[in-house]
Amino acid sequence: MWRLAGSLPALVAVIIVTFVLTRVLPGDTATYFAGPTASAESIAQIRAALGLDRPLPEQFWSYVQALARGDLGMSLTTGQPVLVDIMNRLPASAELTLFGLLIAMGIAIPLGVLAAVKQGSLADHLCRVVVTAGVSLPVFFTGLLLVYVFYYLLGWSPAPVGRLDAFASAPPFITGFYLVDAALARDWETWHSALAQIILPACTLGLFALAPIARITRASMLAVLGAEFIRTARASGLSSRTIILTYALRNALLPVVTTLGMVFSFLLGANVLVEKVFAWPGIGSYAVEALIASDGAPVQGFVLTMAILYVLLNLTIDLVNRALDPRARHS
Repeated sequence: MWRLAGSLPALVAVIIVTFVLTRVLPGDTATYFAGPTASAESIAQIRAALGLDRPLPEQFWSYVQALARGDLGMSLTTGQPVLVDIMNRLPASAELTLFGLLIAMGIAIPLGVLAAVKQGSLADHLCRVVVTAGVSLPVFFTGLLLVYVFYYLLGWSPAPVGRLDAFASAPPFITGFYLVDAALARDWETWHSALAQIILPACTLGLFALAPIARITRASMLAVLGAEFIRTARASGLSSRTIILTYALRNALLPVVTTLGMVFSFLLGANVLVEKVFAWPGIGSYAVEALIASDGAPVQGFVLTMAILYVLLNLTIDLVNRALDPRARHS
């Protein structure tokens, strides 16, 4: 509870900064939506209707009052409330991010453990190469490269046209995750279509997330393997498998869990470029389209949503760390 209360000043700062930035960025919302042939009088009428002709403090006070009612404003590009748009698009971004993080975890954690156990081996060198590639390659370049190789050259992947191909329909809405909803509805044709569409963008995000997870796993395992209680366990005659999996890995997971939370929150924002490359209908592409149109309400709603998710993820990380570390529970 105290941690949540301590995050409130950060959320207030996010609200103020995003409001100011959407007002000072180049571009005029009224001019954009009035059209290139609109007269100055028409533009002034649109600006007055949107409340953009009022002083900034008055606009900010109206925005805060609307936030208190749970109203994030109207999107001029879609004609719907921003909250409705975000709730419709957030599952797509969350599913893509979770899938990419699972791919990264499935590769990075075993690779980091193996690199720490066998220093100087082929696995250790492979871990360094993967970490370097993940840090060096821009995420949009990786996405375009995967599309070029697996869709254009090899033809193994479907066209990057969103969450489903043109011949599949969305499953009944339950969680908003197409893979989960299609499985619950036993619609395996849609499930296979959703899986085929998500693999390339998820691998793009997964490669980007591999680097910090593998690096932290390797460093944490090296620190734990050099600890005194590991030497005692070896002197007691315990097998290497028991020492690594039961004693070393559990103690090494604490910084890894913290890194996973930070990587997940960062991926939610970084998948903006991935969503544009693969035409993924998530909140990242939604925010970019609104920013191009100088539509401030969706941009403010996107940033505020990311800030709230970041706070919730930090709270979740604290709870998981307390569950893994008895010292944190007692403190």
